[in-house]
Amino acid sequence: MQLYDQQTLAMLEQRRAAWETARQQALARRPERYADFSTMSGIPIHELYSPLSVADQSTEEIGFPGEYPFTRGIHASGYRSKLWTMRMFAGFGTAEETNQRFKYLLEQGQTGLSIAFDMPTLYGYDTDAPEAEGEFGLCGVACASLRDMEILLDGLPLDRITTSMTINSPAAIIWAMYIAAAEKQGIARQRLGGTLQNDILKEYIAQKEFIFPPQPSMRLVTDTIEFGTRQMPLWNPVSVSGYHIREAGSTAAQELAFTLADGLEYVRWALARGLAIDEFAPRISFFFNAHNDFFEEIAKYRAARRIWAREMRETFGAKEPRSWLLRFHAQTAGVSLTAQQPLNNVARVALQALAAVLGGSQSLHTNSLDEALALPSEEAVTVALRTQQIIAHESGVTNTVDPLGGSYFVEALTSEMERQAYAYFDQIEERGGLLPALEAGFFQREIAEAAVRFQREVEMGRRIIVGVNDFVNGERQKVPILKMDMEGYRRQVDRLNEVRRTRDNRTVRLRLSELAQAARRDDVNLMEPILAAVVEYATLQEMMDVFREVWGVYEEPVIL
Repeated sequence: MQLYDQQTLAMLEQRRAAWETARQQALARRPERYADFSTMSGIPIHELYSPLSVADQSTEEIGFPGEYPFTRGIHASGYRSKLWTMRMFAGFGTAEETNQRFKYLLEQGQTGLSIAFDMPTLYGYDTDAPEAEGEFGLCGVACASLRDMEILLDGLPLDRITTSMTINSPAAIIWAMYIAAAEKQGIARQRLGGTLQNDILKEYIAQKEFIFPPQPSMRLVTDTIEFGTRQMPLWNPVSVSGYHIREAGSTAAQELAFTLADGLEYVRWALARGLAIDEFAPRISFFFNAHNDFFEEIAKYRAARRIWAREMRETFGAKEPRSWLLRFHAQTAGVSLTAQQPLNNVARVALQALAAVLGGSQSLHTNSLDEALALPSEEAVTVALRTQQIIAHESGVTNTVDPLGGSYFVEALTSEMERQAYAYFDQIEERGGLLPALEAGFFQREIAEAAVRFQREVEMGRRIIVGVNDFVNGERQKVPILKMDMEGYRRQVDRLNEVRRTRDNRTVRLRLSELAQAARRDDVNLMEPILAAVVEYATLQEMMDVFREVWGVYEEPVIL
């Protein structure tokens, strides 16, 4: 059923014409500030939105919260029953330091864990590898063996909180370490809840922390989906991530389209493995950016839910309503933070977080004001967490379900974002599907062109970045910088050497040999042989080197 009947729309056309006359008279006295207005994605913003802007929409498209197609949110009661999970991303230096930060955040009211790993870990190297030199602990915590994971999780209530782990190429191994560490604490894997990012497609598209070629990498992801489906019903084995696509310079519309395209590709691979759609679809989760263009971000989340619900039900035939739900975590935009006037970042983060909340996020990380300068200090991360708590408890936006639902502007923008996403789906299909489009550089070129356009707009002054290209002053604001323990590297290497010396190395060699044999076969799920090696304290690099030997290392073609 259409939102408005034709008679009402005809009457509104007449009233709009009268308003336009009055507007032109006003503009004669004071012209508009810009020749044209648009979102960060380049979507034109009209001077006024009214029922005429949503004349082609139906009541079913917008619907009610908790009802298909979930435009207004996946929960009927919104945040009135349960707030989003406040999940602050953290990790630096040694496992001991990060464990202390986790305990501090939980004491301050954080409701979920989120682990950041350092660059050697992300690339599958042990801390003392030559390739890892100078990178220990700088962008996350080092985790080279099960012993590190045991220390990292020591004293944390893993059976009462959920954990998110941002790891991709080595995701299966790091997940196995988490499972093994929890089981050593007496917590069965079936009781563990959390999310493994494990989104290798966006690595090729944007973040570039891939290691293996696409085919074996997708096999690893599919193995984790199958393992989680069979053995860990509370865990999300893949979090399809648009965040890094946006950080690489994409528009919001590209983030939406490319993220959902990645998610649909994982569904196809899991179906090809023989899993039923309703077995695994409820455990696929998403991770989106929360950027500065307030209403565009809200529209992006709404469009994502509607598209995913439709594709799951109508394209893939999912019967279980939980399979139709797009559940997502959001993180405020790191790329938007400025080293100039860093206190301004508090305001940016607050607006971005509010957009995520009004868009219906299930969990949220808020960046700290000092992250353009260094890893966040304890003071800065507390302010970031308090920002979420103020939105939750003081702003009033959680008191009603989907307060922006029915806004002419928001609904029109939601439909436009949806239209652009499907236009990108068509372009991907024209190139033979997601992997051929990826290997041909389609996504990479689209993002690069968008990044260049935005930078030009900033340099020309068409986009104002406060404190950077306008409202600049000569003062340098001083903010406290986190100082890491300089002895941490030595302790980490000493621990790693002790693990190598005291473990049963004969058994480790056997488990690594079995892992290599399994990697050469297509009919073996690799999670069990990985777990078998992990519990014997095989190191991260030893296992990743097995895969490097079997599958090779991927070199991205030059894309111009």
